[in-house]
Amino acid sequence: MAKNKGARIIITLECIDCKTNNQKRSNGISRYSTTKNRRNNSARLNLKKYCPYCNKHVFHKEIK
Repeated sequence: MAKNKGARIIITLECIDCKTNNQKRSNGISRYSTTKNRRNNSARLNLKKYCPYCNKHVFHKEIK
């Protein structure tokens, strides 16, 4: 029998400043991979994480 999907899913967080900021330290977009509980947090996740391209802590938004 196949197991059903759990409540936790893997999501990708992407820096929101890297796409708009042209004066960053180096080229690229910072991405993090994490998990979230689908039942408790149905909305998109925003977390403040370190971006090595912007060289500072900025908000990372959940992408599809």
